[in-house]
Amino acid sequence: MVNAARAGDQGAFTRLAEPYRHELQVHCYRMLGSVEDAEDAVQETYLRAWARLDSYAGRAPFRAWLYGIATHACLDALRRRRARVWSTDVSAPADPRDAPAPPLDVPWLQPYPDRLLEAPASPDTEPEAVVTAKETIELAFLAAIQQLPARQRAVLILRDVLDWSAKSTAASMEMSQAAVNSALQRAHATLAEHLPPDRAAWTSAPNADERALLGQLIAAWEQADTAALVGLLRADARFVMPPRPTWFAGRDDIAVFLRDHVFDELGTDWLLLPTAANRQPAFAMYRRAPGKPLHERFGIGVLRVQDGAVAEIATFLQPQVFASFALPTALRRKADGSVEAG
Repeated sequence: MVNAARAGDQGAFTRLAEPYRHELQVHCYRMLGSVEDAEDAVQETYLRAWARLDSYAGRAPFRAWLYGIATHACLDALRRRRARVWSTDVSAPADPRDAPAPPLDVPWLQPYPDRLLEAPASPDTEPEAVVTAKETIELAFLAAIQQLPARQRAVLILRDVLDWSAKSTAASMEMSQAAVNSALQRAHATLAEHLPPDRAAWTSAPNADERALLGQLIAAWEQADTAALVGLLRADARFVMPPRPTWFAGRDDIAVFLRDHVFDELGTDWLLLPTAANRQPAFAMYRRAPGKPLHERFGIGVLRVQDGAVAEIATFLQPQVFASFALPTALRRKADGSVEAG
């Protein structure tokens, strides 16, 4: 197929390269922190690979060659734009008695739907080798690696996530092995400052207990039961809500915010659908404004669960994220109490 593709057979190139699209998109998401940016980077990767197919000498697997092109496409993208940010890196915890700050026009880290993580592995890899384990896709890890300079981030992903050797990483990144090892060491030091210290104890994917906890949270939210919601939180829980820089630290402050702002100001007519993102339990929020017939999309919430309680609620108040989750834009509550797409 390589020879046929080199001879100009685009069908052969598609058959050769297309099986890697899924894992390349996950790789680019780690680099860029956005589903849309990752899709653009993968498209650019295939354009570059087709144009440079004569440069593929066959000394390394075709998959590794594509990863190298994808990594450089991401590095080029990062030179043109700022790294994705997280609320806790932008501002200090807010007073819940104050109105939340308006949305901040900066590139925010976005969630990655689990439905996009379930695609089949490429033909020459075992499913577990397409690394989408929770520890390498969770929001806390993604937020932490956004703190790294772009090349350090690339080295960390290639070495620690994809388990490439220093030699292979150096060849792909056009660096010396000594430079790769130095970059990885610096990346580890930075991550140690930004990752939760108990991260190693987290489960690898949402389990039955976490799904049950998600169900309890959905029921409490739809009932506007602040006490029940707060009862699901750790004492040191955090509540973040990109694109607003405002975030809250601690169960007591979150309780004030939920009671006074979410349910008193925004109302009590909510519908929530369970979903999953970044290997974490998640939910889609729909709100019905007074006088409106439908519950309109409002945001995507993602939970970090620790020791049986919610350690963080991240609510992405960005309607555009619904598209990647394949969720309806509105819901209608039927007379029998069931819900359908509006």
